[in-house]
Amino acid sequence: MALRTAGSVLVVFLWSVAVVLGQDGWSVTYTPQSICTLKGSTVELTCSYTYPRGTVTSTFWFTKNDAEGNPVSLSDDPDYKARVTYHKDNKNDCTLRITDLRESDAATYKFRFITDQTGGRFTGNPGVTLSVTDLQVQVTPYSVVSAWKTLTCATCVLTGDPTYIWYKNGQIVTDNTSPYSVYPDAADSYSCALKANEDLHSPAVCVQDQSCNRVTYIDKSICALKGSSVDISCTYSSYHPIKTTFWFRSDKSAPEDLTRDPEYAGRALDSLPSTLRITDLRESDSAEYKFRFNSQISGWGYSFPGTTLSVTGLQVKVTPAAEGQKTLTCSTNCTLTDNPTYIWYKNGKRLDEPTSQHYSSNTLVVLRHSADSYSCAVEDHETLHSPAVCEYEINYYST
Repeated sequence: MALRTAGSVLVVFLWSVAVVLGQDGWSVTYTPQSICTLKGSTVELTCSYTYPRGTVTSTFWFTKNDAEGNPVSLSDDPDYKARVTYHKDNKNDCTLRITDLRESDAATYKFRFITDQTGGRFTGNPGVTLSVTDLQVQVTPYSVVSAWKTLTCATCVLTGDPTYIWYKNGQIVTDNTSPYSVYPDAADSYSCALKANEDLHSPAVCVQDQSCNRVTYIDKSICALKGSSVDISCTYSSYHPIKTTFWFRSDKSAPEDLTRDPEYAGRALDSLPSTLRITDLRESDSAEYKFRFNSQISGWGYSFPGTTLSVTGLQVKVTPAAEGQKTLTCSTNCTLTDNPTYIWYKNGKRLDEPTSQHYSSNTLVVLRHSADSYSCAVEDHETLHSPAVCEYEINYYST
């Protein structure tokens, strides 16, 4: 089983007219009031706030209220767990960063702060409206009398006059702004991406015939445990009869069939249709993997982004908690999604309560001076547990 994660390096900063709303010295300034960005990217929502007196005791962002009408901090919302951070570099700064954006993150975000004064609570309205979208290629006729087509990389309006990358049959053909004009061929497919953010590319689309050349990867990125197995899959079609197909690593000097690579001997299998299975994963297997096919006339290029695999082990990290306690965290080098269930071991024996979720998260609170050892694993991968942390290590990490 593989544990999937998504990643991107696109951070969107959009500046517009500041929105300042407040009363009697209380205010929240949002800059800007609305943002539209790409699924899978990272965004920062920026604001600042003022208050007449007292000391701020609590600050948080929220999008919804609980059953009693109280705002729910994003830090406590399971939908945003491990994806939100607050930046407080400057006094009264209330910048929120959200990573791995999902379409479900589209909402109106508001900032709220509480002071030590009576009635000292304030929520900034109307907030910041966030829209999250995918890139899509739209095809329209160039003119009524022309066979040429106009391709548009459709998304929300991004600032900075972004440069788009266009792919034809999986190979980069131009760096250009959208729209892009082409003379259609039944075999050709096109896709687009933002330059320097190719992992956020659009699906490949046929310009003239639905049986054109194209490859669609099931996952943009996967995070899997060292020692486990992973399936990397895609779907594909070819306008012409296919002669050969194979998977390869993008960091090689030339595309090479992975099943013939000595480093993957006995571990890389492509017997399943358009699926690469790698067993006994090693950290050195972390790389981008791509699929390629060749036909009698054309094939699929190798510059089109594939699936990025990250391989990680498990490690128990220790941080101080309440007095006399420690928090143990089952840590990985990449973010595991799919809500994995964690397993904790004390002195080699599994901690488990059938009716409780206490031992199924990636954190565990223990006594500070415990003489016991602890380790963790992920369900269905119990043999791939972390090294045990003993009393000496717990005290060492806490200082």
